[in-house]
Amino acid sequence: MLALPKPMLKAIFFDAVGTLFYLTKTVGDHYAIVAAEVGLKLNAKKLDAAFYSAWKQMPPREAIDGPRENDDKDWWRELVDLVLKEAAPTIDELDRDNFFEVAYEHFAEAGVWESYPEVVDVLEQLRPHLALAIVSNFDGRLRVILERLGISKYFRHVFVSSEVGADKPDPEIFRRALEFLEVQPRDTLHVGDDPERDWRAATDAGLSIFQLDRKKNSLRDLIPLLRGGL
Repeated sequence: MLALPKPMLKAIFFDAVGTLFYLTKTVGDHYAIVAAEVGLKLNAKKLDAAFYSAWKQMPPREAIDGPRENDDKDWWRELVDLVLKEAAPTIDELDRDNFFEVAYEHFAEAGVWESYPEVVDVLEQLRPHLALAIVSNFDGRLRVILERLGISKYFRHVFVSSEVGADKPDPEIFRRALEFLEVQPRDTLHVGDDPERDWRAATDAGLSIFQLDRKKNSLRDLIPLLRGGL
């Protein structure tokens, strides 16, 4: 689960969704709430299935030099269009536009996300000893979410793919984060829950990894494993 030269550790990178916080309802439930706000009645289960189908259809993107246009909002619009095309094909263009704009704001609102119960305590213990940062396939809304969850203060920097110009599982996003913080891969641990985007990608970039699997462990398990190096 963890292979780490403890005395050398200088920084810990964290994934965001599924590692630090989670959606309070299913994606479909949230989309159904958005639909109701714009005067539409859509089935949450159909929306949920359509979202995961659309997610798989979105093509991977090559890394570019610098931020992507419009903070990736156009990418999210393309995803939502695919969801609505599958779950509610009769919706007209105006309703799709309204749905997207409300949905985009909805997923940065208070109450949509919730921190896992151990997160604050673990971050409190780690922050005095190590540089903490986030490496996430998200956009600028992530900073609003972290602020509303009360955990933004723990992180020296937040690296989001829309601004870095690279997405996990491309290890380039980790290389750019390491360069920005001026730390070496051998001195850095990445904590995440996705086998491909977190575990493999960080390993390919030369980082040590903590394989978070919430059916088996939690962030609390980091503390005893790192105790000798704190």
